[in-house]
Amino acid sequence: MSFGDRLRFLLITSCGLGLSPFAPGTVGTLGGVVIGVLIQALAGDGAEAWWWGAAVVLFVLGCMQSDFVKRTFPNEDPGAFVLDEVVGYLVTIGVYAALANKLPDAAGHTAAFFAFRVFDVWKPQPARKLEDLPGALGIMADDQMAGAYAGLAMFFVLPLLGF
Repeated sequence: MSFGDRLRFLLITSCGLGLSPFAPGTVGTLGGVVIGVLIQALAGDGAEAWWWGAAVVLFVLGCMQSDFVKRTFPNEDPGAFVLDEVVGYLVTIGVYAALANKLPDAAGHTAAFFAFRVFDVWKPQPARKLEDLPGALGIMADDQMAGAYAGLAMFFVLPLLGF
């Protein structure tokens, strides 16, 4: 494997988190949590803009991996490809922060993790239909819609729970 392919592999597997033998999507989402919390710790009140910037850059990079995925994995949406979960988590906390006009605390990040996983597995329409898009775009797009749903759900549910 070339150096460039190794970098691509590290990117789409979230530094190997997607290689987990158990629930790679859930484990891979932890990459998004790490990035989200790290950005928030470093950027403070400016975290929201950095989350969106990171989400856009990683989304574009992920969508550019169609050829690599085709020649490296036996199926179109391999479980090891978890960059979509990373970006989906960033979308979740970005949507929540934008609607709630506040950054999530530790409980909020925990809620975001679980809300994103629920919506990523459930994939209510049109998220499920987005999986039909060609190549890596289809891998990436459905998780971003799931992230938007999860952020919206957090905005409505967390206040009911006293957060």
